[in-house]
Amino acid sequence: MKPLLIAVPKGRILAELKPLLKRAGIEPEPGFFDENDRGLRFSTNQKDIEIVRVRSFDVATFVAFGAAQMGVAGSDVLLEFDYSDLYAPLDLNIGHCRLSLAESEHMPPENSLASASHVKVATKYPNLTRKFFAEKGIQAECIRLSGAIELAPTLGLSPRIVDLVSSGKTLAANGLKEVGIIANVSSRLIINRAAFKTESARIGALIDRFREAVHAD
Repeated sequence: MKPLLIAVPKGRILAELKPLLKRAGIEPEPGFFDENDRGLRFSTNQKDIEIVRVRSFDVATFVAFGAAQMGVAGSDVLLEFDYSDLYAPLDLNIGHCRLSLAESEHMPPENSLASASHVKVATKYPNLTRKFFAEKGIQAECIRLSGAIELAPTLGLSPRIVDLVSSGKTLAANGLKEVGIIANVSSRLIINRAAFKTESARIGALIDRFREAVHAD
């Protein structure tokens, strides 16, 4: 029987995901939680379950295109890509943060959004950003960055950014202030729809185990 493959994001979510996996009865090999381990695919204590560790933005793509049957992805990623081949049956209640609009603490009054018809924004989320501003009747020119987005205003790349915010300390340290929340974010269990049709018993049982693990906390 071919193992089910679960794609999970690298980085801070792993620490929150570890106890959840354990409560669901899934214990990856030790290297999975070692940031210095260069492995990407790991076995677990379940012979029919393996885990791949990829960038957070790539989890949804791996699952949507069937490279992995299941995954853990932030609701921000799901909203940005809006893959029709994904089914997200469960909020895992981890990875809480928010997708926010921020600008310089010293933004001149004449550049206020209240009178703007066009804005320039640096972000990893061009689709969500354009939609957010379009609903306000504002055209958004998005400059796509993959990291260090908080530098964009101070280096003159764009006066505003859209990025994930947890405590707001990184924004403050870079002279920025949060001026709007686009979406509240948490991590979701995601499933490839085609895989769910062909492996409904196995995948359905795993969904139930994750649901029990979430509510057991």
